[in-house]
Amino acid sequence: MATRYWAVSLPVQKSASTLWNTLQDLISKHSFDTPLYRFNIPNLRVGTLDSLLALSDDLFKSNTFIEGVSHKIRRQIEELERVSGLESNALSVDGVPVDSYLTRFVWDEAKYPTMSSLREIVDSIHTLVAKIEDDLKVRVAEYNNVRGQLNAINRKQSGSLAVRDLSNLVKPEDIITSEHLVTLLAVVPKYSQKDWLSSYETLTSYVVPRSSKKLYEDNEYSLYTVTLFGRVADNFRTSARERGFQIRDFEYSPEAQESRKQELEKLVQDQDSLRSSLLQWCYTSYGEVFSSWMHFCAVRLFAESILRYGLPPSFLACVLSPSVKSEKKVRSILEGLCDSSNR
Repeated sequence: MATRYWAVSLPVQKSASTLWNTLQDLISKHSFDTPLYRFNIPNLRVGTLDSLLALSDDLFKSNTFIEGVSHKIRRQIEELERVSGLESNALSVDGVPVDSYLTRFVWDEAKYPTMSSLREIVDSIHTLVAKIEDDLKVRVAEYNNVRGQLNAINRKQSGSLAVRDLSNLVKPEDIITSEHLVTLLAVVPKYSQKDWLSSYETLTSYVVPRSSKKLYEDNEYSLYTVTLFGRVADNFRTSARERGFQIRDFEYSPEAQESRKQELEKLVQDQDSLRSSLLQWCYTSYGEVFSSWMHFCAVRLFAESILRYGLPPSFLACVLSPSVKSEKKVRSILEGLCDSSNR
């Protein structure tokens, strides 16, 4: 089960270090099993109050979008690992486990210059994550297309005799084709086999006696050959259908069979290649989205702290991971430190 984290800010009255020590003491005393970390937010450009208010209206929607994309990629990773039978690898940001990246967060000045406005930083993050989401859709669609083609072939090869591909069940010696004779393939319900054997010679004229041979059977049907004159084949099909027997259209072609085999092998190779490529891309992209999300959370915490506590910026940002049973106690500690008496 994934660890749940809270990113919070507290108003500073005397000094951030004093408040940090007080928070550490209270957590240690009343909720010792709750990990606590500083969340280092740099001095960002505040801008005007109007710009902060306008940005605040968009922050919740943007957070939902970015978080949603991270979950999409994580679920895709889980699905690919399940299909591949691979053990799950730890998700990371540039080789750093996501939990460690979060609890030891360092602002990336090169990627998100602090001299940029908060709106510019948020828009830059949103644009990056939106592009990754678009790339994910394209890559998953390409993978699913190949996977769908393979599934369709497998269904034809593993379905009942009434619908499956028969080419891998029929050998050259099973088929007689001459100027006058043809061999048909009949799909006979298993409970009707005796009826077939006793009647196929009389379904029409010019059927070769004792020419029917069983090639294969599944849970529902049996596959039989029957040899007859080509000029009565249509009459035979009609009579067979009236008796509940299905005559499958089939033309034996070694070339076509080899072509289908090569197509199947290529699809399997393409699927494996695309799956491996997609999985690697997902690992890398998850790290990018998670890093962007943490920078977004820092901006959101900064903006909402200014709106709540006022200027100049004077707040302590931290990350906690309380257990479910400790949440109420931790929330009470945080609310106590936000009281006016502690400002």
